[in-house]
Amino acid sequence: MGEGDNAMSDEIEDGSDRYRAPALDKGLDILEALADLEEGLSQAELAKVLDRKPNEIYRMLDRLVRRGYVARTSGDRYELTLKLFELAHRHSPTRRLVSLALPFMRRFVQAAEQACHISVYDRGALSVVAQVDAPGYWSFGLRIGARMSLVSTGSGHVALAFSSAEERQFMLKEREIMPREQWPEDFDAQLDKVQADGFIIMPSQQTSGVFNIAVPLLGPQQNVLAVLACPFLQRLDTDLPPSCEAVLEKLREMAAQLMLETGGVL
Repeated sequence: MGEGDNAMSDEIEDGSDRYRAPALDKGLDILEALADLEEGLSQAELAKVLDRKPNEIYRMLDRLVRRGYVARTSGDRYELTLKLFELAHRHSPTRRLVSLALPFMRRFVQAAEQACHISVYDRGALSVVAQVDAPGYWSFGLRIGARMSLVSTGSGHVALAFSSAEERQFMLKEREIMPREQWPEDFDAQLDKVQADGFIIMPSQQTSGVFNIAVPLLGPQQNVLAVLACPFLQRLDTDLPPSCEAVLEKLREMAAQLMLETGGVL
């Protein structure tokens, strides 16, 4: 390796910003700003949010509109389209997991009379990638795309418990802090128990009367690939509804079937 190669290696290792791409950064800034808002923004409002001049972002906005990432409304405002959502769901591991899991999930909700969902780790939180409602008129569930805390949800505890010490440290370092979440007492001991038990049942910290039941979907090295969970509600509108313990067993059976189906590789 020559002197030039060493210099390049040093630049990469020390996190240098030498190889900047201003136009790309500008486009990503626009997408991220629009993603944080329920309603669209005018060009002037978007420029103000980004601390730029309106003419600085005009060409980039035009390209994002032409490529279908951003839509220009009749009120001359800009908002995100669903193209990013579509791209995310074309990502093959997620797509394969969802396509394999949905038939099992549908059978589970019929037998358990409860909703269920699957989440994966994504940038400091868990994101729901698949969800099936409970049968009947009443159901409690999370929307696809919802983000969940690592420290205040059963799914988060399972994801941390079945990660290596290094992965756990990294996940907690970059974790997304959710509203009113509280750091659990003796958290490491709690996670060790979850790993030993192979599951968690805990009262929801977000909704009264709901219990989080969660189990891991593991890979060949016993690393967590995803988390399978059920927000358990005590049903009063059916005869002899399955108990919390019975639902846990059905959830664990589904996880075992899914891991057998995938070979633990996604």
